[in-house]
Amino acid sequence: MVVSVNTNAGQALALQALNRTGKDLATSQLRVTTSLRVNGPKDDPAIFAIAQNLRGEIAGINAVKTALALGESTVEVAIDGATAVSDLLTEMKAKAVEASQDGLDAASQSALHEEFTSLRSQIVTVVGTADFNGKNLIESASTNLKVLSSVDGSTITVSATPIDTTSLTIHTASLATASQAVTAVTAISQAIIEVSTALTSLGTAARRLEIQQDFTTKLVDVLKEGVGNLVDADLAAESAQVEALEIRQQLGVAALSIANSAPRAILSLFASRNS
Repeated sequence: MVVSVNTNAGQALALQALNRTGKDLATSQLRVTTSLRVNGPKDDPAIFAIAQNLRGEIAGINAVKTALALGESTVEVAIDGATAVSDLLTEMKAKAVEASQDGLDAASQSALHEEFTSLRSQIVTVVGTADFNGKNLIESASTNLKVLSSVDGSTITVSATPIDTTSLTIHTASLATASQAVTAVTAISQAIIEVSTALTSLGTAARRLEIQQDFTTKLVDVLKEGVGNLVDADLAAESAQVEALEIRQQLGVAALSIANSAPRAILSLFASRNS
């Protein structure tokens, strides 16, 4: 072996080992800091690309979740409105039946007619305010609601179910006389059936949206778990690795110090010769 002060092979090897340890330590520390095993394409190009595709899928599905939530809220508001209308119609029928009896005095007939009219006005108010996000499914001018249900553009259609007084043909009903009250009883009874049908339709649509929302939520959870399995770091293993690398780094520094001191031994050869 040639002893030279110009070329120190031991120093070069020790420095290379120390650099490798420093690089590995930096990688492990980054994984601990970010909790990710794959932080970028340099770490694992294929896995990073797959993870990015999955993240894009998750973003799209989250947008679908938002659309489903808005649709579900719109239908829920319509259901609440239709339920209120059904309750009001029940009260109106009671008033109509009471007013249809013969021999009722004029004051009672007028009072019943007034209550009946007030209840009908309340239906108008309920229907007119049963909207969410600018969409009303139970007013006369309502149109079907299409709710985005998947990232490929599929939709769930919720049919509009107008139940305003005009659509129910009770807008001209009157209890002014007993005979008119009899006619009103028939009209209100039919209106109650129509509102019940509307509630069934809206309830079915709400249930369908709820099922799709639950499925979408589970799908997002599965995809997030998949991304985690691909890129998440094992923090326990990385913590142990950091500790081991720190020890190796200290040993590398010591080895480099020894390698640097090796050429100094040559001085002793000349010193012994001079003596």
